[in-house]
Amino acid sequence: MWNQAYEYITNVELWINLGQGLLKIFLIMFISTIFIRIGKLAIGKIFFFRGKSPLRISERRENTLAKLLENILTYVVYFIAIVMVLEAMTINVGALLAGAGIVGLAVGFGAQSLVKDIITGFFIIFEDQFSVGDHIRVASFEGTVEEIGLRTTKIKNWTGELHILPNGSITEVTNFSIHNSMAVVDISISYETDIPEAERIVQELLNEVADKYEEIVTPPELLGIQNLAASEVILRVVCEVQPMSHFKISRLLRKDIKLRLDEHGIEIPYPKMVMYNRKEQVG
Repeated sequence: MWNQAYEYITNVELWINLGQGLLKIFLIMFISTIFIRIGKLAIGKIFFFRGKSPLRISERRENTLAKLLENILTYVVYFIAIVMVLEAMTINVGALLAGAGIVGLAVGFGAQSLVKDIITGFFIIFEDQFSVGDHIRVASFEGTVEEIGLRTTKIKNWTGELHILPNGSITEVTNFSIHNSMAVVDISISYETDIPEAERIVQELLNEVADKYEEIVTPPELLGIQNLAASEVILRVVCEVQPMSHFKISRLLRKDIKLRLDEHGIEIPYPKMVMYNRKEQVG
């Protein structure tokens, strides 16, 4: 037995075949990696030149399709590479695939959620429900779409968390990036202030900022008195802006309005306390 083992180990053809097999596996993986990189570069170039054509689709949809094509390319190339590696290891791939088909059929009944994820992901992309770069809300998760795949969707929160959601769990989506947003700014002034004068000052400022910020779609509008609170009168300003720009424009409008009111001596009300000192009458 030891002699047979020694002859098997010292067989030159064995080591030549083993070396050739390892070399084939290395070349297969190396060429696959290069092919994937070239493919992703080609996809990027195709969408780059397509973006300059007059018949281009939206940038959101282009980014989504580019990510999807890159994922499909990666899966297909790695699958082919694995099959070629198995063939290089002298494994009967045909019989293996036939057996895998039977096993896959059996597993398919238990992997209905996976099939649901893939079908839902296809319809998300086909119907353009949301795209890469959109700001969406799904259930309790809200953020920017980082990647859309056939099985999962990645959403990045503004604080940096990355949520990975199975597409099958996405039943309701709120997309904030399709239509223009509305910036709403409430201004508080005291009851002692001349209301018409304050409205005139604010309206003059709104006429000036209409061309100041490029995110503004329609000129800001002063709606008038929104509420009469306990110690303040609240004026409301609304402005239609580009998608997801309402937070930025609201902050800028608050700053501009505050500075303009300060220039005219109109103060923002603050809590006040009035104290009465009742003296007891001496009989």
